[in-house]
Amino acid sequence: MSRNRLAALPPIHRKLLLGSVLVIGTALLLPKHSELLPQRIPVQLDIESILEKSATIPSAEVLEPVADFQKQIVKGDTLSGLFEQGGVDQQTMYRVLEADLNVLALDTLMPGNNIQFWLNDAGELEKLSLYFNAARQVIFSRFDDGSFNVEEVNIEGIWRDRAISGQIHGSFYVSAQKMGLNAGEIQRVESLLKEKLNFARDLRAGDKFSVLMNDQFIDGEATGNSHVLGVTIERGSSSINAYQHTDGNFYDEKGESLARAFQRIPLMKNYRISSRFNRHRHHPVTGRTSPHNGTDFATPIGTKIVAPGDGIVSLVTDHRYAGKYVVIEHGNKYRTRYLHLSKSLVHKGQRVSRGQVIALSGNTGRITGPHLHYEFHINGRPVDPMKAKIPMASKLSSKEMTEFSHIVKIRKMMMGIA
Repeated sequence: MSRNRLAALPPIHRKLLLGSVLVIGTALLLPKHSELLPQRIPVQLDIESILEKSATIPSAEVLEPVADFQKQIVKGDTLSGLFEQGGVDQQTMYRVLEADLNVLALDTLMPGNNIQFWLNDAGELEKLSLYFNAARQVIFSRFDDGSFNVEEVNIEGIWRDRAISGQIHGSFYVSAQKMGLNAGEIQRVESLLKEKLNFARDLRAGDKFSVLMNDQFIDGEATGNSHVLGVTIERGSSSINAYQHTDGNFYDEKGESLARAFQRIPLMKNYRISSRFNRHRHHPVTGRTSPHNGTDFATPIGTKIVAPGDGIVSLVTDHRYAGKYVVIEHGNKYRTRYLHLSKSLVHKGQRVSRGQVIALSGNTGRITGPHLHYEFHINGRPVDPMKAKIPMASKLSSKEMTEFSHIVKIRKMMMGIA
């Protein structure tokens, strides 16, 4: 535009035109956007390496398929009935029972426990889970040949102490129950002191009791598993007490055992050992590694079997593969099991003493010849009864007494006992 024409424009138009020219000029002088960014350096990508690394990145957790059958056990349920409800045939049930010979978990199912079945596309049992509580599960998994593997899952969890104190008003059972002990815990306390106290006759109103329990928790929830650590009952000026030592047994404050010591074998005389305890035994029939959780004694049919220690009979049953068998609980820590019997001479709930005849040996179940299969469990797990450190004495030694006295002192403080 010529100067003459610019001068001829009205003043307001000249200002607008000059402003526009300034804005456009400024914009042209500013650096371009690409000049503000750093220069990119071309890099060759190793596609194969990237893919390989990405394959190792954990994907979202794959949820286990929902069980095809799930049921909480109720009173009146039978094993055959549960398998029938789950759509599993009897032959498969027998194969599961055969695998269960090393654990014998199916015989211990109780109301409140859970059972689950998973079936494959052919409708065959692929997996079976027994849920006893958060601390213990047993899982059966199918092999290609139709047999089953059994795995026992035990979770230790966290153990917390719980002190209970109270006075006798009425019976000890009612008084202890009001203070928070359940029936099983009360029975254990009474069993501990049965040689020193008649709970029905010797206690009076106003007598005091203190109990220290140890309860198991998993993820903050109680599993129902508990141990008695100490108990004291005060009758006037006298006191009756029992405290658990590190060997799992109970002694009074003076170190005297509340129960007689164990004997090594459950027989009146020595018999040849036909098969020893072996966690990694090579099974002669299946060829797989199958633990032998007990010791086999070559006993003729009818040989007397005796309890190796004081205890309470917790199970008497007949198993397709284990035959007739008996289980005895010896306090909180020990359990013994006797398989392939010809006859049981005790009943569930019965108290037995060391040396008492409990059964006669036989050849029931799946065995090649008559013998006694004997198992010794410590804290729920089988050990070699011929080598395990089991209590063989009725009084603590001077060295053991030093440690035990320290334990008693701490537990008394926890129980509020001076």
